[in-house]
Amino acid sequence: MRLITAAISALLLSVASAVAQPRTTLDIYVVDVEGGNATLFVTPSGESVLIDTGNANGAVRDAGRIMDAVRDARLTQIDHLILTHYHADHFGGMEELSKQIPVREFIDHGPNVQPGAGADWERDVYPRLYARAKHTIAKAGQRITLKDVDWRIVASAGGMISPTTLPGANGANPECARFQPFDNNMEDPMSVASYITFGQFHTAHLGDLTRDMEFKLMCPVTRLPQVDLFLGLHHGVESSNSPVMIHALHPRVAIMNNGTRKGGDPRTMMSIHTSPGLEDLWQIHFSQLSGQEYTQPGMFIANLIDEQPAAMPVAAIDAPPPGAAAPPAPVHNGKAYWIKVSAQRDGSFTVTNQRNGFTKTYGR
Repeated sequence: MRLITAAISALLLSVASAVAQPRTTLDIYVVDVEGGNATLFVTPSGESVLIDTGNANGAVRDAGRIMDAVRDARLTQIDHLILTHYHADHFGGMEELSKQIPVREFIDHGPNVQPGAGADWERDVYPRLYARAKHTIAKAGQRITLKDVDWRIVASAGGMISPTTLPGANGANPECARFQPFDNNMEDPMSVASYITFGQFHTAHLGDLTRDMEFKLMCPVTRLPQVDLFLGLHHGVESSNSPVMIHALHPRVAIMNNGTRKGGDPRTMMSIHTSPGLEDLWQIHFSQLSGQEYTQPGMFIANLIDEQPAAMPVAAIDAPPPGAAAPPAPVHNGKAYWIKVSAQRDGSFTVTNQRNGFTKTYGR
């Protein structure tokens, strides 16, 4: 009996010690919200920043997937929630998520500029959410106050920081001479964009900033220093991800928040894979727009689809024209997996694919 009691006591002490173990890493969860965006940051002191909340047409599903990451991170609140812009694949799960966990601060770029669903949601829903919390309109150059991390807003509402704001910026960018513009909508260029520093580790999440904003940020000189990790990539769509941005940031690793038929097209994949110094691209989904021709090995891809095809397409496919006549995208409403990053102060970091347990560490 004494042996059993001693064993139970030792187990309880071990569990208590594990729970009390202080965090030492900046943890980043890239949550699968089916081609939308939801990226959760947790600092060593336990403070949290969530960028976006997934899709309106899957609000309950996406809020639940975010909450899975919240529970894994042992959070009891979201300290700062950044809404990058008023598109339904970014604000969609916010109301549902707010029912499940307190949000202390809502951050956005200010008034919506694009008529449609985003304007209706901003008018009818959003004020009820931030009425119970702090509401901040982000300005380029301001900081989000965190104990362990330097979080800088680098663009918001079309404004941006100066080239001399961040150490390591203000360099020449040879890609500017080869820049190719692309059409874009009204809200994407307004995105709240962030540059995050934790010791010697540097990462950036630029929301859905488009090619014209990438050019303004990085030409004729760079306003952003190089990064170890580049997040988001506007779902991997070709209206962003110009070499002007990706090559100048010189990331070692990129994580793309794409969907099964959203992002990952050949033009984007070529821009990423020709970036100097890139070691790996990780993807939230296998993309039909990539096919085998332009995709990553499966170990770097977090999510598949519910009904696997008999054969994987070799050639990339063209996205069907938008509208009611478009065939439905492959369904993925089953188990969803995140990609998790754990960064050390010395600049090294580990990336883990939750689906298959594949982990890779990038040292200094």
